[in-house]
Amino acid sequence: MNSGSCDRKKSMPPNIIVFVSVKTGAPVSEVVSFTEGELKVKVHAVREKGKANKALIELLATFFNTSKNNIEIVSGHTSSRKKVIIRK
Repeated sequence: MNSGSCDRKKSMPPNIIVFVSVKTGAPVSEVVSFTEGELKVKVHAVREKGKANKALIELLATFFNTSKNNIEIVSGHTSSRKKVIIRK
């Protein structure tokens, strides 16, 4: 899993909310960009039985250097646009 080339700050506040646009079925999972207040990502998993959401959580945990338990999809579970909380 590739965490992408998008830069991120080393220190994060205790909890942050991130809006994420997800493209499923990509050749590789990666963070593509952060523009206009939205993180754009691609995940290899398909949108079936929560597989893409699970892949998103794994990608974000790697990208933000935190545990998968610290990542929660707050809204957009069945949408390509999601609201995610990241706990440090």
